[in-house]
Amino acid sequence: MKNKILTISMLAIASVFSGFAMADNGLIAIITPSHDNPFFKAEAMGAKAKAEALGYSTLIASHDDDANKQDQLITTAIARKAKAIIIDNAGSDVTIGSLEKAKKAGIPSFLIDREINLTGVAVSQIVSNNYQGAQLGAEKFVELMGEKGNYVELVGRESDTNAHVRSQGYHDIIDDYTDMKMVARQTANWSQTEAFTRMESILQANPDIKGVISGNDTMALGAEAALKAAGRSDVIVVGFDGSDYVRDSILAKANIKATVLQPAWAQAQMAVEQADKYLRTGSTGEPEKQLMDCILIDSANAGKLDTFALK
Repeated sequence: MKNKILTISMLAIASVFSGFAMADNGLIAIITPSHDNPFFKAEAMGAKAKAEALGYSTLIASHDDDANKQDQLITTAIARKAKAIIIDNAGSDVTIGSLEKAKKAGIPSFLIDREINLTGVAVSQIVSNNYQGAQLGAEKFVELMGEKGNYVELVGRESDTNAHVRSQGYHDIIDDYTDMKMVARQTANWSQTEAFTRMESILQANPDIKGVISGNDTMALGAEAALKAAGRSDVIVVGFDGSDYVRDSILAKANIKATVLQPAWAQAQMAVEQADKYLRTGSTGEPEKQLMDCILIDSANAGKLDTFALK
């Protein structure tokens, strides 16, 4: 009798583990730039939460904007027989070959945040409407500047399409105001440290600046730190991304007065939902290229911002 009970118990345990195995729909690889940037960490965590809620296991990795490392990670995803790849890629051209390799292996890719310069390789390319968002940020910047004064632009990585699109969106608004003059424009490669160094040099050469418009929040925070170190609480800074750190600066009435929210969390979760639907039905029901509008964040709504989403 005792042996019979033991056998039944072991069968029950086996049944439970079998159920867990059957609930696992396979592996989804989630690849982003460095999690040192809270935007990319939010993408990874948003995708992970949605994938696991849908019954997938996850493999999370960072390519650190290194194309060779990205290729190795995609090769690993192929070797691990991932069902799908969610990726914020390391370059619009250098990523194409790696994704073609994944497609050939039968693994669909779903891009977030950054596009590639070719269609038909990825199933979805879900990106923020960077031009629309940049125009929102520029309109607020012009308002904060009172439509006049010298300003500086900090630009993202030159190889990143988003850096160019945001800069164009800024200038298509700002350049209409002839009493505003850009006295310096430098790349800080999306880096807070580089932005700090660039801002220090720019301040020495242009002590009369009134504002800084930045291609992302990380550089905006670097600029703000340099301004604080120089005792320049009078200089206005506007960022782009919608990070909690910038939210805190806005609420503290520091240099940063506004940013533009990219819905990183929602975007990543949408990509996973589309991957799941594609794996189940063979179609996402959506076009490959999809734009998500951005939202202006300033003192009026910053208190509602949390982890790249408005609560």
